[in-house]
Amino acid sequence: MHLPRQTAALLLCCLTCCAYAALPAGFGADDIRGAAAASFPEYFELLSLPNDSAQPKDIQANVAWLESAFKKRGFRTRQLENGTRPLLLAEFEGNRADQKTVLFYMHFDGQPVIPAQWSQESPWKPVVKARGTDGKFVTVDSALLMRRDLDAELRVFGRSSSDDKGPIMMFLADFDLMKKNQISPRINVKVILDSQEEVNSPGIPGVVKAYAMQLQADALIIHDAAAHPSGRPTAMFGNRGATPLTLTVFGPKAPLHSGHYGNYAPNPAQRLANLLASMKADDGAVLIDGYYSRTTLSAKDRAILSEAGDDEVALRKRIGIKTPERVGGSYQEALQYPSFTIRGLAAAGVGDKVAGIIPASAVAELDIRSTVESQSEWLVDKVRSHIVRQGYFLIDGEPTDAQRQQHDKIARLKVGLSSEGAQQAIDSPIGTWVYAGLANAWDGPEATTLPVRLRMMGATVPTHEIVAPLGMPFVLVPVVNADNNQHTFDENLKMNNYLTGMRSMLGLLLQPFP
Repeated sequence: MHLPRQTAALLLCCLTCCAYAALPAGFGADDIRGAAAASFPEYFELLSLPNDSAQPKDIQANVAWLESAFKKRGFRTRQLENGTRPLLLAEFEGNRADQKTVLFYMHFDGQPVIPAQWSQESPWKPVVKARGTDGKFVTVDSALLMRRDLDAELRVFGRSSSDDKGPIMMFLADFDLMKKNQISPRINVKVILDSQEEVNSPGIPGVVKAYAMQLQADALIIHDAAAHPSGRPTAMFGNRGATPLTLTVFGPKAPLHSGHYGNYAPNPAQRLANLLASMKADDGAVLIDGYYSRTTLSAKDRAILSEAGDDEVALRKRIGIKTPERVGGSYQEALQYPSFTIRGLAAAGVGDKVAGIIPASAVAELDIRSTVESQSEWLVDKVRSHIVRQGYFLIDGEPTDAQRQQHDKIARLKVGLSSEGAQQAIDSPIGTWVYAGLANAWDGPEATTLPVRLRMMGATVPTHEIVAPLGMPFVLVPVVNADNNQHTFDENLKMNNYLTGMRSMLGLLLQPFP
């Protein structure tokens, strides 16, 4: 495998600034497998706890379990008040005054589930599966996880197996392994566990403000999102923000018989379809005026993006598409631009609920993924202005009779809670430290294990909400498999990623911060 010049140069810089030191004795492949196997019973126990962000009892049960688990590893813990959904702060008791402090962020809440969609008894009853000769996954005996010759292709299926309880359990297993080898982290360790990440972390700004002194650290590491499909350790230096929108187009005051009123009463479903089509072209490019105008990529940016080395043929095959949307010249480049996504549509009924009617309204659930250059408020204003230019009168509530008589097209745009994007310079001191820690964890600078550096990931975590008030640098270090089905049914974690994730985390924990 060819090593790009930019990567080689950065590695040399890393190894010059941060002394090269592979993981010490006692942290080899067999040791990591043993620590992983010992952690699997707890992992299954944690996955068995429902963790829907919308259910306070779920969150409270998870917090109690995690508080006990961290205390068992020598952490001091404190629940951070956040209404009925507390966060958890854990601080390692072995922290020393002569070491720098790193705050690790993970979350324990999960997306809602539709149990009938899952290929197992329950999303809350984790199972182990292997891929059969036909390419489909089949359930196998969970005892296979305990074998010394663990098959790294096995996967654990269950809600939050990868997003984000898997990384939490890897982290705890690493502390078990360090304790067994009587080695302490070479950084001071704090951990914040979020209880509402899957709903844009509405409480975290207030929590960070209230507990700013307790959360102070020299750097922030975020263990969320998915690692590079190549299997190489991954460092991400930014993330997009997210803003949910609900767009409603109004039609007649009540549903009308499609025979009696077809060709006479305007259909809000058709109008919504036309409006959405005016916002985004068939090739995926957003047509809203100026939507991409603040995004510029330099030659250096594009060189960094190309270093990711994505196999886009394999990517398209995995997700089941022939041609990608035409935003950016590659997968990584596409993620650098703000996006506009239709994530749900509703108008009357379909299937066995269909009726011969013109619906009274049509609804589109949308989301905007913003960037540091193009923040959410600016993008929402672009969307709102576009809707008005299409002839719509925007209202906040339900249309009155007077409004119905005065305006042909009436719509409502409801804006949900926004989470802003964030970005960190790749050649910053924390970037150098992360790169060295990950490289050292893999026993040397082989090209196949050198960390992948990604300028920005497409998804959203509450980075901005933490780093802005606390003023600390950050890097995202994802560890789970890219094909993990997060946010949908049959979410899973590949055992190879459990093992490699533990190794990557150890690399950071045992790398002194400059």
